[in-house]
Amino acid sequence: MITPWMNTHLLTFLVFAPFLWGALLLLFPERQAPLVKLLAVLGAAGVLAVGAAQLLRGQPDALGTIVLERFHWFSAVGIPVEYHLAADGLNLWLVILTVFLVPLTMLGTWNSLPSRPGTAFALLLMLESGMLGALVAQDLLLFYLFWEAMLLPMYFLIGVWGGAERRYAATKFLLFTLSGSLLWLVALLYTAGKAGSFAPGVMAQAVQALPGKVQGTLFIAFALAFAIKVPLFPLHTWLPDAHTEAPTAGSVILAGVLLKLGSYGFLRFAIPIFPDAARHFSLLLAVLSVAAIIYGALVAMMQTDIKKLVAYSSVSHMGFVMLGIASMTVIGTQGAMLQMLNHGISTGALFILVGMLYDRAHTRRIADFGGVALRMPVFTAFFMIVTLSSIGLPLTNGFAGEFLILNGTYLSGFHWGKAAACAATLGVLFSAAYMLWMVKRVFWGPANPDPESGTAHLHADLDLREIAVLLPLVVLIFWMGIHPQTFLTQSEGQVSRAILQAHAGEVKR
Repeated sequence: MITPWMNTHLLTFLVFAPFLWGALLLLFPERQAPLVKLLAVLGAAGVLAVGAAQLLRGQPDALGTIVLERFHWFSAVGIPVEYHLAADGLNLWLVILTVFLVPLTMLGTWNSLPSRPGTAFALLLMLESGMLGALVAQDLLLFYLFWEAMLLPMYFLIGVWGGAERRYAATKFLLFTLSGSLLWLVALLYTAGKAGSFAPGVMAQAVQALPGKVQGTLFIAFALAFAIKVPLFPLHTWLPDAHTEAPTAGSVILAGVLLKLGSYGFLRFAIPIFPDAARHFSLLLAVLSVAAIIYGALVAMMQTDIKKLVAYSSVSHMGFVMLGIASMTVIGTQGAMLQMLNHGISTGALFILVGMLYDRAHTRRIADFGGVALRMPVFTAFFMIVTLSSIGLPLTNGFAGEFLILNGTYLSGFHWGKAAACAATLGVLFSAAYMLWMVKRVFWGPANPDPESGTAHLHADLDLREIAVLLPLVVLIFWMGIHPQTFLTQSEGQVSRAILQAHAGEVKR
């Protein structure tokens, strides 16, 4: 039963205000770029203030919903499509992470874009709308529309403001995502036709009447689209190119939020709609997740570019997220949700820091540095904290998420659970190896004697703006590591119900 008080339009504001503000800023001439940047930051900060204040004070109902907007939108071939937005335990902190990272990214990359920075900031706002829309959309066709809407702003951010191979990286990103989405759209339309609705709950009921092979095929189509976005090994090859060629702002948002839409899609739609198929393919998901963890870490060890090293670390860390989801346990899934937030904070911070270093040195090659700690001690302190968070040092956010994931996988009850958990721990060891090796060479190694080396260009430590950007991220690193329950309470009930429903068919048999 939908009551009028549920439709407060808060979510509509959060989703569309950034897009409209960004579209307005595109009308400004480029000579007014400083003003446009300021207005973009103020607009993003306003969305953060309204969104965080309203969502955090909301009280969830019995189903975990905090804010709901639901109206009949239109009908397609007799199938109703709803404008159905909701904030609940599954997406609350991802929504807050999104509205938090966008203004912080703008401030952190204030001077990073040499040309048309105002246009880039406007595109960031439009990208924010697509990400928020996908996170809060509950109707699957609406979710698909927002999913596709995210592509264009990110494509232009990479293709226009990226590095030397930006066009190749942007095209690869677009083609990979679109190829998975088209197959998913066919499966989505087929499932909706059987259910007579795009509502996930109705679709889940209709799917139970389909033959097992059909369920498996449909699940694979859904999973493929989400796995490409994660990205899950071996569908990850677009990510290192996109990260390396993207401007700093694009890399932060790509790592901080965009990748999470893939794992969120598994939690919100793929597993609840196809629980039997999800259990059947859980071993495959676990194997690919462990492969991503180890492969991403091993390839990161071989990188000579700091940014590419961080990009491959993302493949490894998102492998942990998918392993927690594949465990289909409350502990593992809660760990995956926490690790999504952890990755957004820690890897986002790493990309901001690498961008700050690049702005000064104009190089990212590890061999071009050495002795950075003597020239930039404040920067070094921040980099070390974020590095220790990334490798999962106890009392930091990385440890809490990885511990829950490994624990949930080990106790999953699947015959592969213990072996997968043990193999995944190698990723923890390898991440410490490649991150600390890079830090030792860049910050405490002998300085490159070349007068044109990266270290030779480091004449100033962090300024107040840069410190102000990094401080909130460091606070969250320790807050999430010392008291992770703050970020797990809202989702616990919904996750427990989802896992119980996912195993319900298994219990009946």
